[in-house]
Amino acid sequence: MSAKYIFVTGGVVSGLGKGIATASLGRLLKSRGYRVALQKFDPYINIDPGKMSPLQHGEVFVTDDGAQTDLNVGHYERFVDENLSVDSNVTTGKIYWNVLNNERRGEYGGDTVQVIPHITSEIKSFIYKLGKSGNSDIVITEIGGTVGDIESQPFLEAIRQVSSEVGVENAIFIHVTLVPFISGSSELKTKPTQHSVKELLSIGIQPQILICRSGLELADDLRAKISLFCNIRSEDVIPHLPADSLYEIPIMLENEGLAKSVCYHLGIEDRKPQLDDWKAMVESEKHPEKHVKVGLVGRYTALHDAYLSTAEALAHAGISNKVACDITWISTEDVDNDINCLADCDGILSIGGRGETSVDSYINIAKFCRENNKPYFGIGQGMFGAVLDTARNLAGIDDAGSSEYGPCTPVIECLVDAITGEKPISRTGLFPCKIIEGTKLFAIYDDELVYERHNCCYEINTAYRAELENAGLKMSAVSPDGHLTEAVELENHRFFIGVQFVPQYSSRPNRVHPLFEAFVAELAK
Repeated sequence: MSAKYIFVTGGVVSGLGKGIATASLGRLLKSRGYRVALQKFDPYINIDPGKMSPLQHGEVFVTDDGAQTDLNVGHYERFVDENLSVDSNVTTGKIYWNVLNNERRGEYGGDTVQVIPHITSEIKSFIYKLGKSGNSDIVITEIGGTVGDIESQPFLEAIRQVSSEVGVENAIFIHVTLVPFISGSSELKTKPTQHSVKELLSIGIQPQILICRSGLELADDLRAKISLFCNIRSEDVIPHLPADSLYEIPIMLENEGLAKSVCYHLGIEDRKPQLDDWKAMVESEKHPEKHVKVGLVGRYTALHDAYLSTAEALAHAGISNKVACDITWISTEDVDNDINCLADCDGILSIGGRGETSVDSYINIAKFCRENNKPYFGIGQGMFGAVLDTARNLAGIDDAGSSEYGPCTPVIECLVDAITGEKPISRTGLFPCKIIEGTKLFAIYDDELVYERHNCCYEINTAYRAELENAGLKMSAVSPDGHLTEAVELENHRFFIGVQFVPQYSSRPNRVHPLFEAFVAELAK
């Protein structure tokens, strides 16, 4: 069949969970046997979130093809269990960049370049690209921001045009809105939802389905009122109540009839959903056999979304091991003030981020775990902390450090293009890793060649490999040509592994990444 299109917008306030609703709908449609593609349109002018502060935007999610995307793309992948691409996240900046480059190349034939039709046509091209790929039955597009924002207007106009072009039987609008509880009068209020829908109607968009976020049940008379004033069927008013787990939300929305309504409006068969495995996974998460305490240490822990995929990967590992991973969020500043803040944790996950000013905190974290035989899992800067602890305190390499932070003995050096000599360069996306036999890493993967996502600009300087290995830090994974070190592990330790890559982005609730599974399994012993 020709692709169908679903557009998800949000109203009243931001932070209502459009991304989770979009991801949940993707899971429900996939469970019915439909091929689903998802994408997020972000109204900000950055080309992508790769250079944005994690404290402003949360984590940057990296896809197989190296795209640096919005964290909601991570939700899409985890819920739908499909690897997405650069076309899954489009920003205003990317749209204008493309249009301006087209104009400079003369592709508009001397026309005056305007928001309509040129910007809106470029937006539509990304929608149709997924729809016409032949790989998807249904394309779900989430529009970032809140209806009424100036910056999102071109995206709303573009999706209005798509509906007109493909026909209302092939494109529907879902609006996520808020039904707040007013404590003074002890009642839920529908007026914000009415006004939000009115805002959409003013630009020519009639939503067919409303997902209503509320802290309380929506009574039938309240749903009927929303239905009447928003010009939709009462069964298309979908309550969205708080959930104990993110992964419970698809089941809750299924029970409220979301997918049934979508199938009705798109004119497709409402097949029986295959959700037994998903329900079993959720039940396992809700009923752990024990709890473990994981210290997640990084610079940006003040905003938990800065490490969203890492926290979710720990949750996946907990589900797999039938334990609950209780995360203690520890900032590198906390470590600098008192290293003993790590002592009460069963294990430590140390992870860096863009904009770090020093590696010293990570060295101290690794040293503490090494000396106290505490399970340690280092990612990125966490791996470099383990390497430099070994270099300074076991191998006797004076002034061992990272060239990123000034003059030192460069045990950590920037990546250099082997052909042009350009530096530093960035490795983003999926790359092969050769696992060394006889290592703990090999026992975990049970494979000699794996593919992992990367997002890095620095590496272990190969000139110091031998000294590090002689000091007890084994190179347990390398690039196939042997030039780049992909992972290290400390011999004679319960669990002490550092990796150059970013395994958290590949973990799924029903298919946990093996490194996270092994780490949590060690904590659960």
